[in-house]
Amino acid sequence: MKTAIMGFGNPVRSDDAVGIYVIEQLREKLPESENISIFDMGTAAFEVLFGLKGHDRIILADAVLNSNEPVGTLFKVPAEEVMKAPQDDPLVFLHGMKWDQALSYTKKILQDDYPDDIQVYLVAIENTKLEVDLSDVVKEAGDKVVQHILEDLNLSIPT
Repeated sequence: MKTAIMGFGNPVRSDDAVGIYVIEQLREKLPESENISIFDMGTAAFEVLFGLKGHDRIILADAVLNSNEPVGTLFKVPAEEVMKAPQDDPLVFLHGMKWDQALSYTKKILQDDYPDDIQVYLVAIENTKLEVDLSDVVKEAGDKVVQHILEDLNLSIPT
């Protein structure tokens, strides 16, 4: 099974960068593999979507504001909820996109090759100030996302 892992976020907006943090950690922990592709969706998101062709599974990591849960709360969005997310014509911001927009465009680009196995991890945040460091609680949640993804991939890698 070929898996694409995508981390979303703005690296200069404090806790919004948790998806990028997850990607950095996975790049350090995962062995090189033809079956796992890791994408930093923080900057060149639109171009990356074309690289998803041929993947059987997509795993996404991102931050979520206004969740009404404590900062650092981890959500794993059920696949059936994710499948409701793609829209026919979502708004696109040329400087980047969020995961639901990425899925919408991926579905349009891949058509019949769009994978059924999609998993989304979201971390509750509040701080999106112009800062480059994650808060400790969000970093800990990011580490939990990394562990969950490694488990999803059936890999046990020491931390």
